[in-house]
Amino acid sequence: MYRLPYIPEQIVVHMGAPDRSAENVRVPFVEYIKNVASGELYPNWPKEALKANILAIISFTLNRIYNEWYRSKGYDFDITSTSQYDQSFALNRQFFESIYVIVDEVFQEYLVRDGQVQPLFASYCDGRVTKCDGLSQWGSVDLANQGYSALDILKKYYGNNIHLVTDTPVSSLKESFPGVNLALGDAGDFIRLLKVELNRIGQNYPAIPVLIHDNIYFDVEMENAVKTFQDIFSLPVTGIVNQATWYKIKYYYNAAKNISNLYSEGISLEEAEMKYPMVLQLGDEGIYIRDLHYLLNTIAYFDELIPNVDIRGLVYNQKTVQNVLAFQRQYGLEPTGKVDVKTWNRIREVYLSTIEMIPNQSRYPLNEFFSERYLSRGMVGEDVLNLQRFLFLICQATHEIPGVVVSGEFDSLTEQSVKMLQKKFQLDPTGVVTAATWYDIVEYQKGLS
Repeated sequence: MYRLPYIPEQIVVHMGAPDRSAENVRVPFVEYIKNVASGELYPNWPKEALKANILAIISFTLNRIYNEWYRSKGYDFDITSTSQYDQSFALNRQFFESIYVIVDEVFQEYLVRDGQVQPLFASYCDGRVTKCDGLSQWGSVDLANQGYSALDILKKYYGNNIHLVTDTPVSSLKESFPGVNLALGDAGDFIRLLKVELNRIGQNYPAIPVLIHDNIYFDVEMENAVKTFQDIFSLPVTGIVNQATWYKIKYYYNAAKNISNLYSEGISLEEAEMKYPMVLQLGDEGIYIRDLHYLLNTIAYFDELIPNVDIRGLVYNQKTVQNVLAFQRQYGLEPTGKVDVKTWNRIREVYLSTIEMIPNQSRYPLNEFFSERYLSRGMVGEDVLNLQRFLFLICQATHEIPGVVVSGEFDSLTEQSVKMLQKKFQLDPTGVVTAATWYDIVEYQKGLS
């Protein structure tokens, strides 16, 4: 949902039915596929038949993993060992050489329907004792003997609108939950895609408000949608997306899309696409780099072991790398020089604790620091009040923005003023106060004093 599919290095197999107490076994993905294929297929079948069946097994498995089918239901495993629910997996099963070789050739490939992202739920059956809508294993043998290629066999059963994705990257298995709760004032691709999911769920549950999902900001409208979702599905109504709410949304999104079905509505590339890099690194550019620089530079000002960066810089350059490396070493993270989700979450934590510990006698007034909430229309609080005070002073000095009311509520006048100043600062006029917008507003007002 929040990433393109990848091949996991290892998966966790539950050795029994999902709701039965049983051992969880961690298995290399390639070994899992070899195990299942050796239990399902005959080693003397034609190569193209074996290949077609193995690709179906891979795609089925990746569909379960990509959609976190079991984890979204609260389980701590990726797939079960039983064919009643998934595929037959047995500990210490003998692998056949012909199957072993083909799996090593194709384990980075999977099936997908044209226009969709998630691996195909490639259901299959033996075709003799049991019949199904998907691939017939014995039927694939007949087709291979007629000269059909593996892909042609698969198209015969799954339709012509499928294709193979090849050279899929291998990575350690990661949960989609970003590791921190998401709430009013947060921002990021995770939030934009949550809006897409809530909108799709809302088609089935119209009480959930429709969200404008072309931005990355957790605004008041999204908070209301989350609260409504939580109320409908018997979760604590907090408006905060914690791990429980995250996976409940994922579960009902998967259900609405009918993801684990051969004829799923599917997830389009647009729905799954991450518009911003999941890992910030050398050479990246954009306004989000300015936000990163702002947080890092503030931390650096109060920590002499971390070097300064250009607070207005839009490029992740060598100075950014050195700053990030120093931060990672200082706070016990792997020193990669790249900002992944774990490093970003730690930067946020340290920034907040840093400004909370700034003494009142500091030459920098506390109200000049970004609160770490992205402020937008409808929000209330002391940080909104501080913003409006700066806007009011700018209005008094220049009369170039509307007469903002210092009320602590981010109203339409506040939004209009922010947009006008963003245009002046050559920022995207979203009306949302990011760290970069905050810094420019504060510095502009101080320059007028």
